[in-house]
Amino acid sequence: MLPKDLYKRRHYGTPQSILLIMANCVVVAVATSMFASSNTINPFFWVVIGVLAIYNFTNIRKDREQYNRIRIIAYVISLLLVVVMFILFRLQIQNH
Repeated sequence: MLPKDLYKRRHYGTPQSILLIMANCVVVAVATSMFASSNTINPFFWVVIGVLAIYNFTNIRKDREQYNRIRIIAYVISLLLVVVMFILFRLQIQNH
């Protein structure tokens, strides 16, 4: 027998902030491997980063009520980690 409240429970899924952090990491990793894998950085890489910045701005503005202090700190830390990831990818490319 199923409980009465089984279908009344709500699952809201993954928070938008986590999806945004994952999207940032994936987009920067793919863009770095595609457009910054040579000695010079392709200008289209900067276009991709600019579009990603616009996407971040609109997403945060749309879901502003979900961003509390902890999620903002996590978002800022993830941006720093994305920058470190880019630098490490570029150093690895230049060493080979």
